[in-house]
Amino acid sequence: MCGRFALAANSEDFMALLPGLKIEIWPEPRYNIAPQQNILTILHDGSLRATLTRWGLIPSWARDPSLGNRMINARSETIRDKASFKKPFRRQRCLIPVSGFYEWQTLPGLKHKIPYYIKMRSGNPFAFAGLWDLWRGAGGGEVLTSTIITTGPNKIMASIHNRMPVILPPSAYETWLKAGETDEEMLISLLKPYPAEEMEAVKVTAAVNNPSNDSPDCIHPATMS
Repeated sequence: MCGRFALAANSEDFMALLPGLKIEIWPEPRYNIAPQQNILTILHDGSLRATLTRWGLIPSWARDPSLGNRMINARSETIRDKASFKKPFRRQRCLIPVSGFYEWQTLPGLKHKIPYYIKMRSGNPFAFAGLWDLWRGAGGGEVLTSTIITTGPNKIMASIHNRMPVILPPSAYETWLKAGETDEEMLISLLKPYPAEEMEAVKVTAAVNNPSNDSPDCIHPATMS
C-alpha cells in the first residue's frame, strides 16, 4: 500500500515534462502527507492542470462520503473490475507528484515497525499513477478526490512490504493522462513495479509515525545504534 509520502519539488520539474501544464496551485514543501489531506494532483479534464484533490477517492455514485476513507489505494490487478475504480480508470486518470514515500517494515521479534523513506537515487521528483473522481453532495457541494494505484513490490520494496505505489516513467505521463486513451491493455501494462536499480530505501526515525510531524526531520536517515 501507500499511506504516507513527501513532496518538496518545483513546478518547473513537471512543466518541462508536460507542455501546456497549467499550475493552479503548487503547495509549499510537505514531508509527511497523510490520507484525507489535500494533495497535489495533475489531471486532464478539458485542460491539463495541477490542482488539489482530497486523498481518498469518493466514487461519484457514493451516498456516504466516508467511503473515501477506505479508498486511498487502488490495486492495479482489480482496477478494471472494482465499481469504485473502473470508470475513473477509463476516463479520469491522474498523476500525483512526489519526492518520496514511506513504508514500514515488520521484523520478527520487534514490537515496532521500522519506517523507510523510498526515493529516486537521482534525487529527482517522480509521479504516482492515480485516479480521480468528482463527488457531489446532496447540498450541492463538490469534492475532487483521488487514489494512488499500487502493484507488487520490486526488489528494494520486497524486504519492506508486499505492495508499492505504481511509479510512472516520464515517457508515460501524457499517455496516462489522455482521457481519450481507450487501449486498456496498454494502460494496464504501465502499472508495474518501477525498476529497483533507480531507487533507494533509507531507514528514517520514528518522527514520521505521527502525521502531525511535517518537517524535514521525517526524511532524515536514522542514526545507526
